[in-house]
Amino acid sequence: MKAIRVHQFGGPEVLKLEEVPDPIPKAGEVLVRVAAAGINPFETYIRAGNYGPRSFPFTPGVDAGGVVEAVGEGVTRFKSGDHVYTAGSLTGTYAEKTLCGQNTVHPLAAPVTFAQGAAVGVPYATAYRALFQRAVARAGETVLVHGASGGVGIAAVQLGRAAGLTIIGTAGTDAGRQLVLDQGAHHVLDHRDDGHFKTVIALTDGKGANVILEMSAHVNLGKDLGILAKNGRVIVIGSRGKVEIDPRDTMSRDADIRGMSLMNATESELLGIHAALVTGLENRALRPIVGRELPLAEAARAQELVMEPGARGKIVLIP
Repeated sequence: MKAIRVHQFGGPEVLKLEEVPDPIPKAGEVLVRVAAAGINPFETYIRAGNYGPRSFPFTPGVDAGGVVEAVGEGVTRFKSGDHVYTAGSLTGTYAEKTLCGQNTVHPLAAPVTFAQGAAVGVPYATAYRALFQRAVARAGETVLVHGASGGVGIAAVQLGRAAGLTIIGTAGTDAGRQLVLDQGAHHVLDHRDDGHFKTVIALTDGKGANVILEMSAHVNLGKDLGILAKNGRVIVIGSRGKVEIDPRDTMSRDADIRGMSLMNATESELLGIHAALVTGLENRALRPIVGRELPLAEAARAQELVMEPGARGKIVLIP
């Protein structure tokens, strides 16, 4: 089969398309023929060597949509021919086939496409964990989603709207803001305009947001604390550097800054997350948005695109 392989840390150019043997599932494993593979920002950090040592060569990727080709001994939840999405991989998903532990494979309900399935794993699980496991958001609260036109942002808008939250989303382009509005946000603001922080206060009758999902804490965290409601929570999903804050902004509101990483979720938490996501896909409350599809051979370009501003949905590779 064909797969993207990394033999050394470096820039996107180290992603090489190669011919490798087909994986063979062992006990408790599922072999999935990949119809689409999702691109996530953290995969660029792994490729660059920012996440510590790795065994070379390796194939990146954890998210995919595809068809079960074979199962190992003891696997009873899936059979050959089942449509699934993956949220983890033993051999990497930037490939024609991927080997997964059975607990990281989940049913993909019709009419969800394979490309949409590749957009579920990391983005939707991250958004769910941020909203409901870390922020403990409750129906009736107001949530500000920074960068709402990206994969995690779209997931948060859809999940929040389905849960009875009032959603304020931000995006940097007209097309991005329209996309966020189409996904169910009650209000959409231009995050390139510094005045949008004051607008959040106006939209909440002076109370501020109960929850803020922050994708760029290195830019916004100090300002976020000034627009939180009493007992508000900022959930730090992403940051690319340091930031200065005024701790008094947390004191006056009894506010919390809570970090989150999907990698810290326990097995039981992950099972709960994906039980909710599978149901959301089945009842169409969740509708993953695919922004771009590229051939597997263009994995390097895909990793460049995922780090550029102005995202509109998920970038996926098609083997």
